[in-house]
Amino acid sequence: MSKRLLSLIKPRKTLNRKPSKNPLYNDPHIKNLAHEACILLQTHQNWDQYLETLLAKNSIEPSEIAQIVFDRIKDVELGLKFYDWVVNRKYCTPIDGYALSSLLKLLAVNKVFDEVEKLLTLMKNEGFLPSFDACDVLICAYADFGLVEKAMELYNYVNDRFNRMPTVGTCNSLLSMLLKNGEFEVAHKVYDEMLKRDNGGGDGEEGCLDVCSTGLMVKGLCEQGRVEEGRKLIEERWGRGCVPNVVFYNVLIDGYCKKGEMGRVHRILQEMKFKGFLPTVETYGALINGFCNGGKFEEVDKLLAEMKMRGLSANVQIVNNIIDSRYKHGCSVDPWDVIKKIQDSGCKPDIMTYNILICGSCNIGRVEEAHALLEQARKRGLTPDQFSYTPFIHFYCKRGDVDKASNLLIEMTQRGYKPDMVTYGALIHGLVFRGEIQVALDIRKQMMERQVIPDAGIYNVLMSGLFRKGMLTGAKQLLCEMLDQNVHPDAYVYTTLVDGFARNGNLDEAKKIFDLVGEKDLDLDVVGYNAMIKAYCKFGRMNDAMLCFKKMVDRRLSPEVFTYSTLIDGYVKEKNLKTALKIFNEMVKKKLKPNVVTYTSLINGYYREGDTLGAEKTFREMKSHGIVPNVVTYTILIGGFCKGGKLVKAASTFEEMLVNKCIPNDVTFNYLVNGFMNNVPISVIEKEKDFENHEDSIFLKLFKLLMLNGLPLKKSVYSCILICLCQQRMLTAALQLNRKLLSRDVLEESFTFVALLHGVCLEGKSREWRDLLSCNLNKQEIEAAVKYSKMLDMYLPNGFSPEASSILHQLVEDFSFQNQEAEHLKVSVR
Repeated sequence: MSKRLLSLIKPRKTLNRKPSKNPLYNDPHIKNLAHEACILLQTHQNWDQYLETLLAKNSIEPSEIAQIVFDRIKDVELGLKFYDWVVNRKYCTPIDGYALSSLLKLLAVNKVFDEVEKLLTLMKNEGFLPSFDACDVLICAYADFGLVEKAMELYNYVNDRFNRMPTVGTCNSLLSMLLKNGEFEVAHKVYDEMLKRDNGGGDGEEGCLDVCSTGLMVKGLCEQGRVEEGRKLIEERWGRGCVPNVVFYNVLIDGYCKKGEMGRVHRILQEMKFKGFLPTVETYGALINGFCNGGKFEEVDKLLAEMKMRGLSANVQIVNNIIDSRYKHGCSVDPWDVIKKIQDSGCKPDIMTYNILICGSCNIGRVEEAHALLEQARKRGLTPDQFSYTPFIHFYCKRGDVDKASNLLIEMTQRGYKPDMVTYGALIHGLVFRGEIQVALDIRKQMMERQVIPDAGIYNVLMSGLFRKGMLTGAKQLLCEMLDQNVHPDAYVYTTLVDGFARNGNLDEAKKIFDLVGEKDLDLDVVGYNAMIKAYCKFGRMNDAMLCFKKMVDRRLSPEVFTYSTLIDGYVKEKNLKTALKIFNEMVKKKLKPNVVTYTSLINGYYREGDTLGAEKTFREMKSHGIVPNVVTYTILIGGFCKGGKLVKAASTFEEMLVNKCIPNDVTFNYLVNGFMNNVPISVIEKEKDFENHEDSIFLKLFKLLMLNGLPLKKSVYSCILICLCQQRMLTAALQLNRKLLSRDVLEESFTFVALLHGVCLEGKSREWRDLLSCNLNKQEIEAAVKYSKMLDMYLPNGFSPEASSILHQLVEDFSFQNQEAEHLKVSVR
């Protein structure tokens, strides 16, 4: 409620006019006349003429029946017509304050708030105050309509003016809306006031609080994760106008389930049964949701069986939650089987059921199945909504089929489904994901033309896409547009801006944004501080990074693994391993588990210090903690070994990397090639004992054989890389590397073809090898390839036949046959 509206209620000080209660209000004759007036209003077009005659006959002024008419009539339009008729009559006694208050109640109940303000203005000018009942009804109407600020101001006015609380129903409506809007502290103050007056405060009125009031507060506490406070509130109010029922227990169970505290759930359930309350469908629904969140579907099945035994059936909301959770936990779901089971249980799938199944099918690429589900939903009389179409738009955008996604949006509009924020957001997110930032900006323009204003989330996605493209000016313009549209940036938007400017080398702009957030008293979360710390580290400003870290701690934000890892990496790159290790130790003391990034940074730090043993020790420690190395970890190790001339360790680490299905990158390949090129003179192959003793390394054994066969050093290394990739069934990576090297003349054609052919056969694609590989070898090169192939056959995994060698032998025979045909043709011509 605005200050203006509150001022309308306050009477002018010059008029000390107080309304008096109509002494005829309870007069039977007056009541009958008011009743006849209501009937005339509702049934006669010329009601005013009939009413004029009726009142004149009984010598009654219209103002005398006004209050009763306003109280009895339900149609607000008729009430206003009657009011206009009364006030526009000449020489009529004015309507008193009680009648106006009754009209105010009629307007409030029908939520005609414009007329409410006009009437309040009139009452102020006439020196009348709205009655307590009128204020009570108006507070409830404001609360139910979501006008919480107005409801609260009028609530405070009633407390001050009448020294009493609104009725318990009105207070409960106010509590409910405050909690729904997240204004928990305000709600708690209202509840405390209700509690105080219920215990004899104020004028000592009774009944300011009921079981519903406490139930609302308990639910609000639980939704905030403050379940223990909710439980204590029930205990404090037990027996004092509050007898907890099964609904209270359901709210607590749901709260503990959402927090994952299933032990407490079990105790509450036992207490509930001990006090004679039987679990309801809602109880089981909360329990099932709790186990679904933890992926414990065996427990879910037990609860469903228990429900059946008790004669209870799972409703469609419970079923939908189970399906959704199974998808989220990566479980296999057969949509058609799910629908059949739902129907067999006597429950009907709703559009939400189909939406979940459609989304699940689209997420795993089964779009045709999703279309079939959508069609079945339509045939069953269900009306698809924006959530039915959104998964398709996501799918087609991710696949790069922007036209199909856009056409789907058009189809959706043509079918009468108005795209909303969610639909447009899905399309924009998909386009940005595919790098189609300009198309995404065009869609944003289109949605604004249709009066759908993007929210902070959509602007965040667009800014992120612009930053990835290096379009800093575009990101700034988007921020200005966002502010012009009165869309307030949230912590995520500011974090994207800080990170985006820093990534594009503009630290000053990143710092301005970060400082601006502080000026606006909009504290960033941990992610926001991480972005600024990362920016400082990127530019080597470690002192600033540590100051930002301390500021974060002062704001009572707990640094996470990413925070410490960023600092460690920053100090490593500044060649300050000592400080990096100090931060690492602090991180461990705080019970934070280092991840692959943390250990990789330390390994890199040891190599920068020339401490190979320290790097290897850290790598072993990392694996002992069950942390899987990534491509950066392995590449740093391989680079360190190669620079130190430890080629055996470099090769074995490369092979370990492939065994662990970690796909190498160009940096990995370059380290290996340069390492061998810089450390292996030709004679070392015969002298290096390590090479001969390392019999389990395919890389080293093949490298030695290729070198002894006269293959150049560089070609030998690349050939070994290719065969190792193929041996570990990384054919795609091998083919990509082959394409990159074709123009550089660093591959031996015969061996390369053999290596790739072995890879194709190991992938089980021997019959389609011609579709994957091109063979431009002559007879002599193919014969050399046969020799290489026999050498590789020695390293075939158990259970694999030498298919590649068989294919090569066939090629040799084909060449022989073609030569014979050619000779025969020459003889025939002669």
